[in-house]
Amino acid sequence: MASDTHHDHLDRLVRELGARGLVADVVKTRSGPAFLRVVNPEATSLSEIVTCAPAPDSAEHFFWWSWGELMHQVDDPRGAARKLARVLEPHDA
Repeated sequence: MASDTHHDHLDRLVRELGARGLVADVVKTRSGPAFLRVVNPEATSLSEIVTCAPAPDSAEHFFWWSWGELMHQVDDPRGAARKLARVLEPHDA
């Protein structure tokens, strides 16, 4: 089932994010696909929503940023976690 596959990909990403000190939870909805809520516990205003879906005109699945841009391949959750950690890192103004 596709939703189980998406959930498996998101679960692997949760583990990689946890290793980088980020808090991530898979959120299941009644009417839509599961998504990942990611928060930097050192700066809780820094958060992101990640989805998992195939690319248009393809069966290959990817992680997607909340604004609908392709983020990273699902077969490399470590690389996706690096990108998320970089985006959610606090920067001094």
